[in-house]
Amino acid sequence: MEWTQIPFKIGQPKKQIVSKTVSSLIIFCYYLFVIHIWELEDQTKKLHKDMKKSTEADIAMSKAAVKISGDLLSNPLCEQDQAFLDSMMALDTAMKRMDAFNQEKVNQIQKTVIDPLKKYSSVFPSLNMAVKRREQALQDYKRLQAKVEKYEEKEKTGPIMVKLHQAREELRPVREDFEAKNKQLLEEMPKFYNSRIDYFQPSFEALIRAQVVYFTEMHKIFSELTDQIDQGGLTDEEREQQNETKLNELRALSIVADD
Repeated sequence: MEWTQIPFKIGQPKKQIVSKTVSSLIIFCYYLFVIHIWELEDQTKKLHKDMKKSTEADIAMSKAAVKISGDLLSNPLCEQDQAFLDSMMALDTAMKRMDAFNQEKVNQIQKTVIDPLKKYSSVFPSLNMAVKRREQALQDYKRLQAKVEKYEEKEKTGPIMVKLHQAREELRPVREDFEAKNKQLLEEMPKFYNSRIDYFQPSFEALIRAQVVYFTEMHKIFSELTDQIDQGGLTDEEREQQNETKLNELRALSIVADD
């Protein structure tokens, strides 16, 4: 929520609503927690959105890897070179295993992180509504308080005293309503805000465990794949040099020679 959307004025009505000994501190703490909760709401929504994007990207990545290995396996070269066919079959198996483990990781993150974030976000609308109801009660209180003060400042004639009594009677339930709403928020907002760590900690721990399990399995899968396809024992530099040599041979052909 933007700062310009704060629907409150931190100023007080002409007459103190709460005792002078606590009013300033209470007002400061109240608005401080309102701002903290708005920030928490924004951060929760952003984290939920980012986690969804992350898992969607993970799924897209593993599906693309499976497609690439499948395309390589169907390449005509596999029909001509048994060693190449064996390597592509090993790669295709590894990519499918990776995809399966990735899906398990995504499902775990969905249950332990994304769904709890969504449920947590669902609490904020009712909390924001309680804040708005408290503000409306405050405005009603200030309006009727000003009405009482107006009659208190006038000459104490019979009609004025009657109107003053009526205004005070009208003010009393409104004051009680505001005080009840104000007290509830002052008691419950700190509890809600301070509980965020206890709520989110299990989710973040589950996220870390899911990542650890996944990458541990990936290490096993790709180590096995390396053993299957790296029979030549060539280093990356040697493979690069070998490819460059083959490419230079192709460049030497007359059909690709520069004009």
